[in-house]
Amino acid sequence: MEELKILLESVMNEELLKIVVSGPRTRETIQKIRIRPVGQKQALLFQAALWDGKKEFHKNYPAQDMVLTLLTWMSRDFRQMQIETTQQNSTVLVSKKGKVTVRTRMLEKKREQADLSHNRTKRYLLPEGKAVPFLVKLGVMTPEGKVIRAKYDKFRQINRFLEFIEDICPALDRDRELTMIDFGCGKSYLTFAIYYYLHEIRGYDLKIIGLDLKEDVITHCNTLAQEFGYEKLHFLTGDIADYDGVDQVDLVVTLHACDTATDYALAKAVAWKARAILSVPCCQHELNAQIKNDTLDPVLKYGLLKERMAALVTDGLRASLLEQEGYRVQVLEFIDMEHTPKNILIRAVRENAPGSAGEGRGEHPGADAIASCMDFLHVQPTLAGLLQKK
Repeated sequence: MEELKILLESVMNEELLKIVVSGPRTRETIQKIRIRPVGQKQALLFQAALWDGKKEFHKNYPAQDMVLTLLTWMSRDFRQMQIETTQQNSTVLVSKKGKVTVRTRMLEKKREQADLSHNRTKRYLLPEGKAVPFLVKLGVMTPEGKVIRAKYDKFRQINRFLEFIEDICPALDRDRELTMIDFGCGKSYLTFAIYYYLHEIRGYDLKIIGLDLKEDVITHCNTLAQEFGYEKLHFLTGDIADYDGVDQVDLVVTLHACDTATDYALAKAVAWKARAILSVPCCQHELNAQIKNDTLDPVLKYGLLKERMAALVTDGLRASLLEQEGYRVQVLEFIDMEHTPKNILIRAVRENAPGSAGEGRGEHPGADAIASCMDFLHVQPTLAGLLQKK
């Protein structure tokens, strides 16, 4: 940890923009921490915003205390850290055996210093007040960069999704062209956002392919991509299950792909050994028609409850099956329930050989435990069958 200690001591000043600590070793602890400098009574402090999956808690630290606290978090609780200052970006990864890897890249152009005010408005990855071409064209922003009131939820949703993208950046290779597939891209608000953020802002060499069945939507999206000059953003008409247009994919995104279409997308991602998967499932009917258990019959006899339980079981088995394939998986709340009940996001980052991953919970339950769960509920998810065939 000595190299990390030296790095942290060097960035604890007014030049720091933010530190993001993520990749928790257990799901029972804080899920993510964001640190930024704040000015308070002529003293420079560092505010840590700790997110537990539902609420955010704040605590301020002097520089040296912040360094020691971060070292403790990284040695005990977390696997990755991203540091951004006005002059450099750094990525820190900690292996299961405690090996620390630090990578730092100096910037060609110095960034502006952070706003040190203690109570500031929320800063989005795509900030308000700065016009983003695709958001203007899609009717989310005015040409002056003001978010249109009726589209503010969409603006928040886009930025929330980009936070999930930001968290998986340490898993993405900066030394070669990356390929991303967006299955069921639809109108592609988030596809454009991902390209803009990763390619235009973060500087990744990135090719994105958006896939959807609606030809008119695909034509419109390709027109917009050409208009914005997004040379490596392409949209194709096609079906998830049949797509085989590339041999290697680094990032797979599937948002609201209906029912088993999500399973086909996840199976494709596993077959490609994709480094990261972000999936927001939708319309989960398959297990609702299968699930049966005499012990649970007093609950399952109510249609609405059976439908919701089937959806949760579907996503839980998907997460466990991905863990079994060597992914570190988290099931997260995408957006507030008040906006949509379909708010679960499955985030998976490939780390290990099949059968050895988990969400930091210790030993994974394994294939036998997953099979026992499926037998108990009399269900056979499509994803399980697809992974057996691979």
